[in-house]
Amino acid sequence: MAHPHNSHSDPHDEPGLEQGPQHGHGSVPPSVRGDRPAGQLWFVLALTAGFMVVEAVGGLLANSLALLADAGHMFADMAALALSIWAMRLAQRPASWEKTYGYVRMEILAALVNGAALLVMSGLIAWEAWQRVRVPEPVDGPLLAGVATAGLGVNVLAATLLHAHAHESLNIRGAYLHVLGDLLGSVGALVAGAIVWLTGWTTADPLVSVLIAGLIMVSAWQLVREATDVLLEAAPSHVDVAQLLADLCDVPRLHEVHDLHVWTLTSGFIALSAHGVIEDPMDQRRVLEEIRDRMRRYGIEHVTFQLEPRELVQMRKAGEGRR
Repeated sequence: MAHPHNSHSDPHDEPGLEQGPQHGHGSVPPSVRGDRPAGQLWFVLALTAGFMVVEAVGGLLANSLALLADAGHMFADMAALALSIWAMRLAQRPASWEKTYGYVRMEILAALVNGAALLVMSGLIAWEAWQRVRVPEPVDGPLLAGVATAGLGVNVLAATLLHAHAHESLNIRGAYLHVLGDLLGSVGALVAGAIVWLTGWTTADPLVSVLIAGLIMVSAWQLVREATDVLLEAAPSHVDVAQLLADLCDVPRLHEVHDLHVWTLTSGFIALSAHGVIEDPMDQRRVLEEIRDRMRRYGIEHVTFQLEPRELVQMRKAGEGRR
């Protein structure tokens, strides 16, 4: 009697019994490989730490909420960048029998924490800005503009370093959004400084802070939502599951596709599992190869597909009917 065939679509994915669990081709997903993004994160962390002190001192001397808010945001960035670096290193640990996928989702957790921290920070900035709108305070416009200009240069450099890798993982994207928030903060502080310097209207400082907080909040919410979707194992937004199922059902000699699941394990690592019925067990290899080719069109390389001969399915259903 033929037995169910449970196979990855990649014939090379056959780890030996003496090895620990492996995913893909026996390595971590591409999104967590490589030292270059980590090295750039370290450099950005050093830049952020150094200029955070400058902005904090400048904000206190100029009595500027925009600078103090940006300094506080940069402090949150330091923690976020350190968390991102730690998550990247942890994600590269090999899988084990206890953690068969290793620690690849630590990057997603780091992205979620980063996004949540940004939401809290933007809320605190907006609250303090409201207090200053109600009770305006004097602001040193020239000092505010000078520090903001220097901060803009630092943040442009940091954002440029991370931009090339921002699409590779939610973790790096979270760090990039933190830096981008700092860049927007520097622009806002520069505008506020110019207005205060030229017109003496000190309310511009907290109003610009509110605008910065709103922009940060939008980006943070998007990051939190995407990280949450990954943790809930939702289907990737770019994959049309209905169309994917239709493509599977169109595979020659494959019948009754069911128990279909498509999810993102971590950034750049999409997985699929499903069951299907075939008439002839000899068709298994050809069917699996066709499934593999079709799923590559959706960017899915990690496929687990269980094929069952129709005879076995009918026998099982008959047995269930007699119970």
